[in-house]
Amino acid sequence: MNETKRAIALGFFDGVHVGHGALLSRVGEVSAQQGLIPTAFTFDAHPGSRITGAVTPLINSPADRADLMRRCYGIQEVIVAHFDSMMRMDWRDFVTEYLVKEHGAAHVVAGHDFHFGYKGEGNPQRLQELCAQLGVGCNIIPKIELEGITVSSTYIRTLIAQGEMERAMEFLGHPHVLTDRVSHGKKLGSTLGFPTVNLHFPEGVLVPAHGVYATRVWFENGDSRPAVTNIGVRPTVDDGDKVSVEGYILDFSGDLYGQTIRMEFYKKLRGERKFPSLEALREEVMRNAQETRDFFRTV
Repeated sequence: MNETKRAIALGFFDGVHVGHGALLSRVGEVSAQQGLIPTAFTFDAHPGSRITGAVTPLINSPADRADLMRRCYGIQEVIVAHFDSMMRMDWRDFVTEYLVKEHGAAHVVAGHDFHFGYKGEGNPQRLQELCAQLGVGCNIIPKIELEGITVSSTYIRTLIAQGEMERAMEFLGHPHVLTDRVSHGKKLGSTLGFPTVNLHFPEGVLVPAHGVYATRVWFENGDSRPAVTNIGVRPTVDDGDKVSVEGYILDFSGDLYGQTIRMEFYKKLRGERKFPSLEALREEVMRNAQETRDFFRTV
């Protein structure tokens, strides 16, 4: 029996959108009232991918998902379970043995469509009934809508795939993020007079529509700078099919190689296109830099 008592939000939390935020906020409230540790339970793999076999790209890496829950909602602990083992567990055992005995759940919060356990036999009604028998608090959060649209990871995934970052931010409640360690590129930015940082999307994570974005980059020391970021295959320099994430950080000089930075995507400025010369590319990047400065003066 775990002596540490937790309030636990249950879900996959891909993207950590405002619908998830309703669960996580409730966990925070209960934790503050009862002296519990605000916790989130999630899986290591997308349930849909495991159940149907269809590959569902993730909005964020598991590390970004956990970071968003901590930064935006004050979640202190994130329990990451292997979905393959969870899907074979009896739904009652998931509650009594796993949540209560192993993780000290004193209160749980789930969404209206949360299913769990073998063949998804556990549902919100059964969760409430079993929790009541065990003396464990339980809240079921109804669906959250914006502009008559149900907030869902599926809808947000479509927005990001289309490069609609401003609308995605409305449904996420925060900018779309990518956290990665800065790697060496081809030094093209330095050649053109604007050194850049090179990142990549982890395998299985959704790549937004190719193009140039107004972004903000956060450094390890907590400082941040606006940046012009290109996502794509850089047709002007013929990178083939290799997708890169290249950010020109405005008003910054320094070596970030090896550092882990967080990039927030705010607005798509234009699609990716091939320029007739490197000089034409440089002129366009400078124009995009001014667009980015103007954008961040208004937000």
